[in-house]
Order: sequence, then C-alpha cells, then structure tokens
Amino acid sequence: MSDNEDPQIQFQVNLPDELELGVFADFASVWHTPNTFVIDFLAVKAPQHPAIDPATGQLHPEQPVLEARVASRVRIPSEQIFPLIQALQQQGEQWLVESGREEPPADWVTNR
Repeated sequence: MSDNEDPQIQFQVNLPDELELGVFADFASVWHTPNTFVIDFLAVKAPQHPAIDPATGQLHPEQPVLEARVASRVRIPSEQIFPLIQALQQQGEQWLVESGREEPPADWVTNR
C-alpha cells in the first residue's frame, strides 16, 4: 500500500436476535435535513377510504386517504445516501433478473 492509499475498511456486522425478523413495511417515505436523510418505512393501517373534512364531517370520495404508521425510521448521514441509492439500484436490478418480473406499475398503491 502506498502512502496515498487509505486502508479498505471491513465491517463486522452483528445483528441482535430481536431484530433478525425485521419489520414489515408497505412502502417508504424519504426526506432530508441539511445533514441527514431520513427513511420512514410505513405500514398501511387500513384500506383506503374517502377523506373526511374535519370542519364539516363531509366525505370527499374523490380524495382517497390511505392511513399508514411508521414501522421504522432510519437516519443516515447525507454523504451515505448515494452509496445507498447505488446499492438499492444494484439489488433491484438483480431481483428483476432473478424473478423474471418487470418494473412495478406506476400505480402500484391503487392495485393493492
């Protein structure tokens, strides 16, 4: 190794037994602050239903609501978002090849 090369870091990851099963989520919401990206993994609570105006109690069937709860929240440093995107893209492409499936439809939420 030359003086200009940083040593390759290898992570030794230990998964606690209580986290081994993971958390089920129907979809994710991603947002950020100046220093952190936040991924909220969401679980649907009930079938979609019409929106209800809180002031009048009137139903709005043209505005469906899908109630969800945050099943897990993950915060990562902003610099880590790009390696994460790359890893997700690689795994997604690999899954498509292995499963023989196509990209999910654009309206996947309404197809549930």
